[in-house]
Formats: sequence, structure tokens, C-alpha cells
Amino acid sequence: MGVLNEVLAANAEYVANFGDKGSLALPPARQFAVLTCMDARLDPAKYAGLSEGDAHVIRNAGGRASDDAIRSLVISYKLLGTKEFFVIHHSDCGMEFFTDEIMRGLLHSSLETAQLGAEGFVDVGQGPGSSEGAYIDWLTVSDRNGAVVDDVQRIRNHPLVPASIPIYGYVYDVATGSLLEVPEATKIGAAS
Repeated sequence: MGVLNEVLAANAEYVANFGDKGSLALPPARQFAVLTCMDARLDPAKYAGLSEGDAHVIRNAGGRASDDAIRSLVISYKLLGTKEFFVIHHSDCGMEFFTDEIMRGLLHSSLETAQLGAEGFVDVGQGPGSSEGAYIDWLTVSDRNGAVVDDVQRIRNHPLVPASIPIYGYVYDVATGSLLEVPEATKIGAAS
């Protein structure tokens, strides 16, 4: 059954202590949005000092400025009043450990979970796989700081993102908890 019972028990405890959170406003109180990675070691509420209702947190594999992430950022500012964006990647990101070609090959071989070894990811599953992975840009990362710069630049240059919104670029260090600025990204993301 996995973790279902644990999740439901945790939710019951959360509900018991929910208090007046049901009256939080729809727009984020601190008027900013964070685009970051889905990595379970990252807790944006803790590393950015957030409480419920403070900010929008958009997460995906790698914290990349995908079309869907940009869609969410546009909704965040246009409809809900955010005024600043943060792009926060992190050290030791799993997206650095494979390429599009490797992912496509793993999926083609089988749909079961691969294993990460000294030589990278290896498929240990039994087929069948699928060739559908060939049609997805996996947005892997070969240069962490460069990816932050690329993502900030993609957001800054998007025709639906106003120049008045500053976009900051950072890397979260999973070993120390520090946010490390990527100055080139923040420079590109400066508001005008």
C-alpha cells in the first residue's frame, strides 16, 4: 500500500491544527514566485523563509523554465500580482546525471525504474519500453550555472513577461543550505 496511510494520518493531524488558514488570500502575500526543482531535499518554505500564503512555488525536474513553468509564472503575475521571480537550481541535481539520449534509451528499454551507479543510470527492468521518450525535451543540465542563466534569460525574453519584473538567479547548495547567487543570471533578469 506504500505511504498512503502515512499521508492520510499526517493530513488528519494537519486538519486538526489548520486554524484560520482557510481565510488566507488567494494572491501570495509577499508577492513573489519561486521556480525551483522538485528534488525532495529542497524545502523552499525553509530556505526562503516562507509561510503558507506567502509566495507561489513552481516545481519541476531541474527547476527549468519550461513552457508550463512560464505559463505558471505568467498567471502568477498577471492574475495574482507577483512582482518578483526567483529561479533556483541546486547542487547535486539528478538532471545533471543523464542526457536526453540516455533517458530516451532507458525508456525505450523498459518503463521500470532505472538504477544510478558509478557509470550513470542503468536500466535493470524487463521490457517492454516505449519510444515516446524521443518526443520529449528532458531539459537536462550539463552546466548548472549556465542552466540558471539560460532559464532566467528565457523568462526575461518571453513576450508575456513584462520587463518590470526582476528575475533573480540562484543555486541552492544541498550540502550547506545556502543560496548562492548566479550574478550573470541576476544581471540578465534585472528589471527595466
